[in-house]
Amino acid sequence: MNREDFRKYLRENIMILDGATGTQLQKKGMPRGVCPEQWVIEHPEVIVEVQKEYVKAGSNAVYTCTFGGNRIKLNEFGLGDKVIEMNRKLAQLSREAVGPKGFVAGDLAPTGEFVRPVGEMSFEELVDIYKEQVQGLLEGGVDFFVIETMMDIQEARAALLAVKESCDLPVCVSMTFNEDGRTLTGTDPVTALITLQSLGADAVGCNCSTGPQAMLDVIAAMRANAKVPLLAKPNAGLPKLVDGKTVFDMDAGTFGKYVKPFIDLGVNLIGGCCGTSPEYIEQIRQNTAGLKPVPPKAEAVGALTSTRKTVYIGAERPTVIVGERINPTGKKQLQAELREGRMEEVLDLAMDQVESGAGILDVNVGMPGIDEKETMLRVVEQLSSMVHVPLCIDSSSPEVIEAALRIYPGRALINSISAEKAKMERLLPIAAKYGAMFILLPLNDAGIPETAEERCTLVEKIYDQARKYGFTKQDIVVDGLVLTVSSDQKAAMETLKVIDWCTHTFGCNSIMGLSNVSFGLPERSWINTAFMAMAIGRGLTMAIANPSSEMLMNIKMACDVLAARDIHSKDYIARFGGNKQVQSAAKDSKPSSTIAEQIYDAVVKGNKESIKGLIDTALKEGVNPGNLVDETLIPAINYVGDLFEQKKYFLPQLIQSAETMKNAFEHIEPLLKTENGENQQNKVKLVLATVKGDIHDIGKNIVGLMLKNYGFDVYDLGKDVSAQEIVQKAKEIGARIVGLSALMTTTMLEMKEVIALAKKEGLNCKFMIGGAVVNEQYAQEIGADGYSKDAHDAVKLARKLSE
Repeated sequence: MNREDFRKYLRENIMILDGATGTQLQKKGMPRGVCPEQWVIEHPEVIVEVQKEYVKAGSNAVYTCTFGGNRIKLNEFGLGDKVIEMNRKLAQLSREAVGPKGFVAGDLAPTGEFVRPVGEMSFEELVDIYKEQVQGLLEGGVDFFVIETMMDIQEARAALLAVKESCDLPVCVSMTFNEDGRTLTGTDPVTALITLQSLGADAVGCNCSTGPQAMLDVIAAMRANAKVPLLAKPNAGLPKLVDGKTVFDMDAGTFGKYVKPFIDLGVNLIGGCCGTSPEYIEQIRQNTAGLKPVPPKAEAVGALTSTRKTVYIGAERPTVIVGERINPTGKKQLQAELREGRMEEVLDLAMDQVESGAGILDVNVGMPGIDEKETMLRVVEQLSSMVHVPLCIDSSSPEVIEAALRIYPGRALINSISAEKAKMERLLPIAAKYGAMFILLPLNDAGIPETAEERCTLVEKIYDQARKYGFTKQDIVVDGLVLTVSSDQKAAMETLKVIDWCTHTFGCNSIMGLSNVSFGLPERSWINTAFMAMAIGRGLTMAIANPSSEMLMNIKMACDVLAARDIHSKDYIARFGGNKQVQSAAKDSKPSSTIAEQIYDAVVKGNKESIKGLIDTALKEGVNPGNLVDETLIPAINYVGDLFEQKKYFLPQLIQSAETMKNAFEHIEPLLKTENGENQQNKVKLVLATVKGDIHDIGKNIVGLMLKNYGFDVYDLGKDVSAQEIVQKAKEIGARIVGLSALMTTTMLEMKEVIALAKKEGLNCKFMIGGAVVNEQYAQEIGADGYSKDAHDAVKLARKLSE
């Protein structure tokens, strides 16, 4: 099935997907703890039977049984060298089940690893891992691909690129969202949608984590911005324990009542996830009878995304300031740090600009004496995880721009594409491949045209070429090209004519860099600010400027009110009404003066590379190691926890700060010994494990890292750990707390087995549980002492249980 056939099918039909696979396999004899992919290959008749039942119930398409079919997951069972042959065989079995009229979706799912800088894996390694799986599924004859249950937008991007670079088959991407409406790494539904559809996904949606009621809210949020069909695969409500078995609280009939609301919101692909069976798919079939798919109706809109935020651009929206300060030109300290591979100054400049009101950050690292590409990659990696605003990739090198766009976990802005033949031919395909917006620079090989009319002609020429790659007017931002008025008094007016034409004639967004206009004049800030105000009056949508200029930002806010862009003067009131909201999570914007403040800031900002050097400096200055822990490090990580609770920080920042804290403790711990050689801190011993049959441990690893940073003595037993091993280790070390994790409904019952065995053997300790499929009610049902929803909550619970 090619992409056009896929789109045509979804314009005319509602595609009914299958339901849960793992639980159906277990009902038919698959034991817990085995590799599902290997077991299915050894018992092929079972998966064929399961999928035939789904087809009979109404499924038009089934997912291949390859959820754990990537190299990382198969390595857990010693099968990492069999990726291609196993995926090929599993795809062939699904084809046998659905016959010639049904569709087979190649299933790609999470590896359980984070990409740098949050984890250790490089982005290219992750793309290659998915490409290997894609190859096997292609050889098995799949019709299209579904990337499902994604918790990290960067991992979803890697899988999507792997498919796009391997074939021309359609590909759908399905994220999973927590109760707070965000993914594990903090991405909201709208941001995920815009990022993925811009990158080339043919359908976007969500699955797992929630029942249909909560998932309707996610789909509704996506609907207004969706240019592609939407996909929904909700759970059968919430899991609970009944007579020693895990069941979901929504029956098939109730589940079916949600089908029409999903279709009305533009869901063209619908099925079931955890807890669903052929009975649920039968309800979907019955409730879609006679319904027609609702096509996407989103109007074109300029929008950029980071991992955690969408920034809209338009003449009726507030003017967006693009922070210009991450540029080594004229900045000796930044130049020195970039040469040394350090990120402190980059982070300081970024956070200061965001706090001052920048909606986007321009990133330029071009200077003599460095590898620009490698430096750009490091800066983009760091900023992507630590700041919430989108980035503008600024370089004269197409190679550098492409490298940055490839790893950027959002929809970026390119600065810039001109009518220079070589650049236009090289950069337009790059921008299209990665779904970026771009600044259109109306200059050509002959230079900058003097008149507005000539510049507008070039804009139309570049746009005509861009349309061939699928760009709309809302995907470009025209630079009016600001020349200095000290040499040509009429230069500013020509730029304003271009801005006016973009707004009222051509119908696109516009931008300009302010600093050029005042070059050579005294008191330049007055000229810059006045020029921006005049341009906003003509419809300017973005300005490249220094947001630290209070006068400039104040005038910008006032102009937005007067131009009716700041609806109800909300932003203006927030800034001047005594309620200014600090957007940066940094402690304050002034430079750190003492070494203790620098260490504090390093933990808050996640500067794990510099923390050891800062601690060495503090020790040389005579700072007591114990005081450094109690008065600086612990307060810093507590502040990070507060930011996480307030939703100002998300998982990537939490992990970065935790890693920084870990490096600090490892460096300082030998000095925290008493004369008797004992640690000064009386640590609580805690056993941590993912239960038997479950090989998902990403959440458990984060919990372990956080607990260690808060002084707990953590014994991490890993994943797929039996009740006997957990109880034995707890006895051996005298653990006061045991933490259990499970991510699958098929393994959550193992938690009950562990607690039952512990009580049988008289183990005197507290139990805490966590994982996507469990909750507080389940903790009470199995006799656990508490449930934590995330790593920060786990620390608070462990502290309470150890009192």
